[in-house]
Amino acid sequence: MNKIFLIIALFLTQFLTAQNWNYTLQEAKTKAQQENKNIILVFSGSDWCAPCIKLDKNIWMSEEFKKIAAEKWVLLRADFPKKKANKLSEAQTKENGMLAEKYNKEGNFPLVVVLTKDGKVVGKMGYKNVSPAEYIKFLEEFK
Repeated sequence: MNKIFLIIALFLTQFLTAQNWNYTLQEAKTKAQQENKNIILVFSGSDWCAPCIKLDKNIWMSEEFKKIAAEKWVLLRADFPKKKANKLSEAQTKENGMLAEKYNKEGNFPLVVVLTKDGKVVGKMGYKNVSPAEYIKFLEEFK
């Protein structure tokens, strides 16, 4: 009985602290307009790009970023995995390709693009080996 309770508690904790990522531009823009927030669009190679993996682990998954992101931004992820096991749906692959064509023509990974609620670029940056607080400061400079 205790094991079941523990498993449920762990599941709920993970669910409650998980990032609220969006996966389509339209979905992110709708939320951003409703909440009057900017959008953070992240281009990532989740299974091959070492700086992308570090950015995810050190910044996006940090409690500090999660808390501030929930208050200030709508999050949008465009992932480009290479391993067959991580293959995305055809629709998601197409959406991510459209996002790359519009916002990441150079093909930089990782690339973090800050957009207005209407989808206009206000800033871009890549991986920086800094604390979550410092990374958040960089993001806040784009207004």
